[in-house]
Amino acid sequence: MPKPASDKLNTRLTQLRELVAYHQKRYHEDDAPEMSDEAYDALVRELKDIEATLGVVSGVAEAVGGTASAAFAKVNHRTRQWSLDNVFSDEELVAWEERLQRLLDKTPYADARVTYMAEHKLDGLKVVLEYEQGRLVRAATRGDGQVGEDVTHTARTIASLPVLLAHPVSLTCVGEVLMFKDDFERLNTARAAAGESLFANPRNAAAGSLRQLDPAVAAARSLSLYVYDLDNFEPHATGLVKPQSQAAELLLLKNLGFPTSPYPQECPDLASVKKFYHHWKVHHEDLPFGLDGIVIKVNEVVLQHELGYTARAPRFGVAYKFPAVETTTVVEAIELQVGRTGVVTPVAHLRPVLLDGSTVSRATLHNEDQIKRLDVRVGDTVILRKAGDIIPEVVSVLLPLRPLKTTSYRFPKRVAACGGDGSIERVPGEAAYRCVSLDSDFLRRQRLYHFVSKGALNIDGVGPRILDTLFDAGLISTVADLFDLNTEDFLSLPGFKDRSAHNAVTAIAAARTTTLPRLLIGLSIDHVGEETARLIAQYFPTIAALRAATEADLAAIDGIGPVIAMSVAAWLTNEGAQHEVDRLLQHLSLKSTTTAAASSLTGATFVFTGTLPTLGRDEAKELVRAVGGKVASSVSRSTSYVVVGAEPGSKAAEAAALGVPVLDEAAFRSLLAG
Repeated sequence: MPKPASDKLNTRLTQLRELVAYHQKRYHEDDAPEMSDEAYDALVRELKDIEATLGVVSGVAEAVGGTASAAFAKVNHRTRQWSLDNVFSDEELVAWEERLQRLLDKTPYADARVTYMAEHKLDGLKVVLEYEQGRLVRAATRGDGQVGEDVTHTARTIASLPVLLAHPVSLTCVGEVLMFKDDFERLNTARAAAGESLFANPRNAAAGSLRQLDPAVAAARSLSLYVYDLDNFEPHATGLVKPQSQAAELLLLKNLGFPTSPYPQECPDLASVKKFYHHWKVHHEDLPFGLDGIVIKVNEVVLQHELGYTARAPRFGVAYKFPAVETTTVVEAIELQVGRTGVVTPVAHLRPVLLDGSTVSRATLHNEDQIKRLDVRVGDTVILRKAGDIIPEVVSVLLPLRPLKTTSYRFPKRVAACGGDGSIERVPGEAAYRCVSLDSDFLRRQRLYHFVSKGALNIDGVGPRILDTLFDAGLISTVADLFDLNTEDFLSLPGFKDRSAHNAVTAIAAARTTTLPRLLIGLSIDHVGEETARLIAQYFPTIAALRAATEADLAAIDGIGPVIAMSVAAWLTNEGAQHEVDRLLQHLSLKSTTTAAASSLTGATFVFTGTLPTLGRDEAKELVRAVGGKVASSVSRSTSYVVVGAEPGSKAAEAAALGVPVLDEAAFRSLLAG
């Protein structure tokens, strides 16, 4: 007998209450939402509808108030909001200045003297403030840079935010909402006493508080504000003038009544900027609020206008980040990992630890020299570092915590995965080891798996299990052998029938037409991945053109570098590798790839998570590349957009924590359409 409609509604009511309560916590308390605002709003609306139908009321739906069902009102920014590009070393900072000068050399200001303003890079949430005739009219989050969320109701609770300015000017300015360390500790102490979950850090606490729907909650959390930028300025009849330097902007903002950072510094040259950075790299922990680096801007506004913007960032400004996040953990084992190119890499297996927002259980030890330098041993407590998207690495050993009777790690002479006698050898001129024989069964199989993978030739339906069966039967040993297979070959294998054999042959035939980037990816050339392959193909669009390239030609490509150039040059002179290419070219037709025309999204970085309603992941990536964008696998502060589908992973939460715009498929398509 089917369930009565009322029972179904009650069951649904219970499920919705639990789900909405969970996502309320993730959004409001953790500031780490796992779904889009739109999806959350839909759940709340359905919950309210069912409660109205059944004549019941719960604290779950009412806790978010009337505004919750509509989320925050959207605000179209008068001036587009940008992110900053990052540098991580003095060398990268110098390279940034050199790019500035090259750009200015093409303008009437080629001989202008460039000075800088150095400021703290506050670790909070960006807020855009609008004033009319000296009165606050709106506060909004950055959002996607063009459209933000109206948070005026919570911003007004910030004690240091002026509601009335000292002069009746109209302006738009930008600042950072943050939570001081003492306020953060008090908040978490109170939450612990109440049995509530704790905020991970002050930045998440500030972001979650500003995005509260109930201003009383935000008021109780003691948010602070520093204003650092002026976007629009109308002095009216005040006699004030529009600032012509970043230093003058800060002074004007301060005189109008805004809280500004007490530590900005005008720098006559880059040497002064470096001194400012290295001082605060050492002393930033002494401050009452969090920093993750410094911001450097060209001081002169006229030069800022000449330098302009890239697709996502101002050219006249950059963030110089402090050293990477670090933590400690224990090395439980050291194992050697053999890649498909035969390179042998030592890997530390670690006691799982939370680092930079994710749980880490493995870290690279790079090579034998690094192990000897660190003297890292199984059982050691080590300092682990992760910077952005970089693989975690062991940077030092805490010797006072070393257990008794540990022994130094000895690099073996043989590794089973190298096949045969498993011998390994040190690569001449490098600290790396690789298999003596690159023709082991293990490596051949790894190269075959990679060749048919989605990122390479994408031979759908011919995966590792089938490849192993073909290999074991002696029907293939190299990637070119795949294209000699016929239906009878597959029918000779156990478990294959007419249909499955036909499908396999059809899938291989479909891969005969491909592109040069996909082929280069599939050939397992050292250091050549998806983006590198596309760069190479952009400059050398045919195999013949690539074969005519020298190492110097390859190194001259922006984004390649000497290591990759040397690797590709070595591959081009390897007779066995080139013979394999010749065999492949007998079967393959390489269609041309077109270079995307410059657009507003040129250089923008996209990250995808979850399943999109109509677009496959590869199809979505191609759409990004068609407009000049790039695709990354993980979220960082340099990410331009995160595109979210059904059942997204942690990347959606990471995007929210970093203030990276999150798009659903419809918004993604709209953005690409311009």
